[in-house]
Amino acid sequence: MATAAETLDLLDWKRRIFALYAEVRAAADPRAAWSGREPLLFRPVATAAFELRGKSCRLEVQWLEGYGGGVFLSFRDTTSGEETYGGGRYLYDTVKGADLGDDGGRLVLDFNFAYNPSCAYDPSWVCPLAPAANRLAVAVGAGERYDG
Repeated sequence: MATAAETLDLLDWKRRIFALYAEVRAAADPRAAWSGREPLLFRPVATAAFELRGKSCRLEVQWLEGYGGGVFLSFRDTTSGEETYGGGRYLYDTVKGADLGDDGGRLVLDFNFAYNPSCAYDPSWVCPLAPAANRLAVAVGAGERYDG
């Protein structure tokens, strides 16, 4: 169960996001109102180091500066563009609640929960792609993949 402070933080975030969208909707030119907003910027904050299929791997963990803020981790692997979305999959996104918590102060990353971003299914979505630092030279056979 969330603490009172966590609940109030979430409420504040939701109010700010709702106000942002209300302002854009109310503008005479919504496209111009949206394009004048702070762009989605990511700042590296940590490195996740692990071994996968006998290979040492590293992924850059990022902090989302705009929108709702939070920790974000996207990646590409050798399945990208074939079995999974070519721009990569998401593994950790606290804005969307994709957060498995921590274990002794270390983020829990489970590739079984990797998922394709919204833009993989609808071209009207704009999604951040995996940065060059997060391209794995190994197949991640877990998580969401395309059928067939």
